[in-house]
Amino acid sequence: MLSSWRRLRLAAWAGTVAALLLGALMVVTQPASASTTTDCTQYGTTSLQGGEYTYQQNEWNSSDTQCVSIDNGSGAWSVTQANFNTATNGAPATYPSVYKGCHWGACTTGSGLPIQVSQLGSATSSWSTTQPASGAYDVAYDLWFNSTPTTDDQPDGTEVMIWLNHKGSVQPFGSQTATANVAGHGWDVWTGQQTSWKIISYVLQGGGTSFSNLDVKALIDDAVSRGSINSAHYLIDAEAGFEIWQGGQGLASNSFSFNATKGSGGGGGTDTTAPSAPTGLVVSGTTASSVSLKWNASTDNVGVTGYDVYRGSTKVGSTTSTSYTDSGLSASTAYSYTVKAKDAAGNVSAASGAVTATTSASGGGGGGTPGTGAVKVQYKNNDGSPTDNQIKPGLRVVNTGSSAVDLSKVTIRYYFTGDGGSSTFTASCDYAAVGCSNLTQKVVALSSPKSGADHYVEIGFTSGAGTLAAGANTGDIQSRINKGDWSNFSESDDYSYATNTAYADASKVTVYVDGTLAGGTEPN
Repeated sequence: MLSSWRRLRLAAWAGTVAALLLGALMVVTQPASASTTTDCTQYGTTSLQGGEYTYQQNEWNSSDTQCVSIDNGSGAWSVTQANFNTATNGAPATYPSVYKGCHWGACTTGSGLPIQVSQLGSATSSWSTTQPASGAYDVAYDLWFNSTPTTDDQPDGTEVMIWLNHKGSVQPFGSQTATANVAGHGWDVWTGQQTSWKIISYVLQGGGTSFSNLDVKALIDDAVSRGSINSAHYLIDAEAGFEIWQGGQGLASNSFSFNATKGSGGGGGTDTTAPSAPTGLVVSGTTASSVSLKWNASTDNVGVTGYDVYRGSTKVGSTTSTSYTDSGLSASTAYSYTVKAKDAAGNVSAASGAVTATTSASGGGGGGTPGTGAVKVQYKNNDGSPTDNQIKPGLRVVNTGSSAVDLSKVTIRYYFTGDGGSSTFTASCDYAAVGCSNLTQKVVALSSPKSGADHYVEIGFTSGAGTLAAGANTGDIQSRINKGDWSNFSESDDYSYATNTAYADASKVTVYVDGTLAGGTEPN
């Protein structure tokens, strides 16, 4: 799961399933004039079979050497050098894989994708692999779904994994919730949710080394029937490869094919109806550097998938909720805002009525405006290297008041600099005592860079997180931020960064209640 930008779900991985051979070998025939290349880079890609497929190194969670031999004519590839040693109760080191379709905006040729799930006529795949006896790894498909036909960011729909086999003590994300007989095979069905991102995995009972003409659509239909996939969403790409925790040398994809087509006739047509414009937009709070907004939900003939927030004519952010806080603003300044709703087909509503907000005067004395309130944030550094490709703050909210606090009204902001590379970011929850499903996370660009900060990750709580009693804390929240291209950060000069590895009060991590700064000091 998670290509180089995607798997930040680091829940428990454990358990074993016996491995048996399944199915017949199918080889994709290609011209004999193929050329073989070797790739030992971390994120290299190679076009296969005239651009119909793309191979990706995708070593997203390790810097150890991984070399792969690739036949770009036949599409076959094998891991020729790998000796990973990653703990199996965390994320894999790497996911070398081949894909067809549109992967973070990079599309293969003639794939037929994306296709809206409700219009999917067929989807079949054949895959032959070689699997060494030693190591800890899975042999897995990764199918991605998105609410719109294209995205150059983390897909916002469901992720479907199909495990052909696995070795060692590794298991899918979430927990086993069912067994099923689909597409002529028996499966263990695992489901889980990482914030708003649903994951469903089908683990082949008995395991195997190959599939021949696997009916992937039948598995997709089963996931729709379980409520895991929204049929208005789009299948945007299909991947197949090896998530490797330990070892890895000798793994090989001998042949792979994936074909998807639209259904013929019928089927309800295309959604061209835009949602209603949001109503009731009001300013719910201001500080010297932020404005908080809330509004009434829009309606749509199929369903609203989110809202875009505009400061003047500039879109400053998006949210799936009916509230938003715009940060990094100047003190004592007036700003005008509107909001537009959007649906799964990409239809956008008319703008809401405009509201104007004026930020408060600066608190003076440098270092931004300090908050005063009944909550504070404590921080610890969960990342031993300030120059790798991930930021890993540990955070917890402490209630210093005398009455309970509704966590759904609380947000935290950790400030950092992007340090070049991709301008897109992904934030994920590795662990939370309150449950990752009870958190929301987003990365927001400041409207004007501050000392040590041009972005922040904002962590909020859903109603499921409940209340925080007086004198209590939320427990550990382990967040993780990466760039879209997985390039390195330089954290040492980041505003919120510190080196302490035990929880301590954090004056440079801010916390808000109902949009009002309650603890910490914003960057100036």
